[in-house]
Amino acid sequence: MKKRTLIFLLEALFICFTLTFCKEPTNSSNPEPVEAATKKEIKPATVYEDPNPYTQQLLLEYKDFINRAIGNGLAPGAAVAIIKDTSVIFLKGFGVKDVQTNDSINTNTVFRIASVSKCFAAVLTGILVDNHVLSLNDQVVQYLPDFKLRTVSQTNGLTLKHLLSHTIGLPRHAFTDRVDVGANFDTLVYHLRDLPLLGKPGQYYSYQNVGFSLIGDVIQVATGKSYAENLQTMVFDKLNMNSASVTYDSIMNNKNVAKPHRFKNGWRTLPISTTYYNVAPAGGINASISDMARWLLALTPESELLKPETKKELFTPVVKAVPRNNNFWKWKPITSAHYALGWRVINFKTDTLLYHGGFVNGYRSEVAINQKEKIAICVLVNSPGHLADISIPKFFELYTSKEKDIKEWGVFSMASR
Repeated sequence: MKKRTLIFLLEALFICFTLTFCKEPTNSSNPEPVEAATKKEIKPATVYEDPNPYTQQLLLEYKDFINRAIGNGLAPGAAVAIIKDTSVIFLKGFGVKDVQTNDSINTNTVFRIASVSKCFAAVLTGILVDNHVLSLNDQVVQYLPDFKLRTVSQTNGLTLKHLLSHTIGLPRHAFTDRVDVGANFDTLVYHLRDLPLLGKPGQYYSYQNVGFSLIGDVIQVATGKSYAENLQTMVFDKLNMNSASVTYDSIMNNKNVAKPHRFKNGWRTLPISTTYYNVAPAGGINASISDMARWLLALTPESELLKPETKKELFTPVVKAVPRNNNFWKWKPITSAHYALGWRVINFKTDTLLYHGGFVNGYRSEVAINQKEKIAICVLVNSPGHLADISIPKFFELYTSKEKDIKEWGVFSMASR
């Protein structure tokens, strides 16, 4: 036992030495650009340096993974936030905003977060539930009396919970192709009544963007304020997400933006499009990685943004839904997968992840929370491709490989005080 303790101490001292004296040099000649504040001063989220040497080793290896991926051309740029317990332990931008300018991404650089916006819609609904403005079991027609599906029983049976869990009963991605070309949202909602139905509300999982975004109209009727106003005052302002927004004009007026890209004989810059801002609850949020770090902190058990029982309901599986990212299998086999309310729930033999990904207009976003280990990660990328696909599984693969040492060091550290 004494020999094992001595080896353990020597390993920890070696890692501490490596992290202290082998850090990358700071490029003082190229500081992060300072963006002029609009409504409020834009500051990065505060980062806590975890003293656990094995946690630091994990972060170094993950940082090296992202740097190598970008260096190998898997993406022009990315930004990463990692949360442990109640602190941000890693926050960094990688690569460039635009391959034409080579301007570096920093922690306040804004990306479109695509379908991760659905997680925000669910949480905003949860806040209104806590404030007794809405109930998840409310009928949609209670707020939108002119709304119709193909049958009266289907229309009357539809609840807010069905909207947020993609169990409306509509065909998969109903009218998403029309959203892609900028069709009017109200017109698309009107013509949902023309579509065939797969089953009763709550019976089947069928991913939606138009149908999901009805929650925005419900929120507007219930509060007398637009979805964007509610999101701004009840989430962005409350969490000091000072770069976050939900309109095309906002991202176009921001000077610190990662431009979207596509690959065609190398990375090529794309224009930022207006599409999906008309389905803002489903895919219209713009945010920096600092914003996303504050957002993840608000989802920890200690946060008071939501009541514990509401948070639990949002994260409780509703319907079976296999995730499309097969790279999770490379970390460990999936035992089951579901959609909850604005979140996916992926179960492994000994772990469960709350997860969502998104793609829009050449941007990718990935977010995952392991509630048992109290660790969460968000990765924003300004291109489609392999980096976004592997970013979450790779992080948890590295974490799993060091989990035992991280926990033992923590126990040993507490015992030595």
